[in-house]
Amino acid sequence: MEIPKDPFMLLSFVNMKLRDEYDSLEALCLDLQINQEELCRKLAEAGFDYQEARKQFR
Repeated sequence: MEIPKDPFMLLSFVNMKLRDEYDSLEALCLDLQINQEELCRKLAEAGFDYQEARKQFR
């Protein structure tokens, strides 16, 4: 699956998937074959950090 390149579209995509389909960021990354560290880095560069308690990037 191709994930969005734009960081804001990526944020929306990942948060929607976490809300609707996955129990954890790890499960999302494993299922979609996404490097979790790279995903977190890309979103951090745009100013977003993963908040595990909320199960979303903010």
